[in-house]
Amino acid sequence: MTIHIGAEKGDIAETVLMPGDPYRAKWAAENFLQDARLVNEVRGMLGYTGNWNGHRVTIQGSGMGMPSLSIYANELIRDFGAKTLIRIGSCGGMQPQVKLRDVILAMTATTVGSPSHSIFKELNFAPSADWSLLQAAAQAAETRDVGLHVGGIYSSDTFYDERPDLNEQMVRHGILGVEMEAAELYTLAARYQCRALAVLTVSDHLVTGEALPSEQRERSFGDMVEIALEAAFA
Repeated sequence: MTIHIGAEKGDIAETVLMPGDPYRAKWAAENFLQDARLVNEVRGMLGYTGNWNGHRVTIQGSGMGMPSLSIYANELIRDFGAKTLIRIGSCGGMQPQVKLRDVILAMTATTVGSPSHSIFKELNFAPSADWSLLQAAAQAAETRDVGLHVGGIYSSDTFYDERPDLNEQMVRHGILGVEMEAAELYTLAARYQCRALAVLTVSDHLVTGEALPSEQRERSFGDMVEIALEAAFA
């Protein structure tokens, strides 16, 4: 048990899926895991552990933004022995070829700053995904009827961004989408020699202004969860 995770030592699996929304963790556990049980509800940040095709899996909410994810990822790795952490979440598309409901596999995650930024001082550390997870996720996605994109994303620490010039540079340099957590997850995975990946569903588009209706989001997120699970145990 830690400050933010009220689970016992054996309650957390070595493989953890991390949606930002705790209720998405509940939905994913109920729909994709067998014998799922609630192992954490401290501060309402729900976590469940169950089985998927004979493998133990924990699905733990991370909250919004890199500071929140950093708390949960640190405790999952250091105190509970998590070895594989996969972010499953939504993102905003930033390229014309990226469409709503497409899946983005984040090879790299650019960021202006994260909770880890201060330890690098003048160094611009380049956080990246684990290759084995990225490769397995791409193979899993190719068996589904989803648009797939693999490349760089942007992890922003500001949701209500007032820097259109910065977004323009992200688009100019081929960034596929924007979200708020992956850069810190990748950095922590590198620090602790763990595997990490972000599997993202495009729920809105910063360039076109399109957005998925709420009733379509759940159906689209199912592909993302299945891709993450297959990649974890490939």
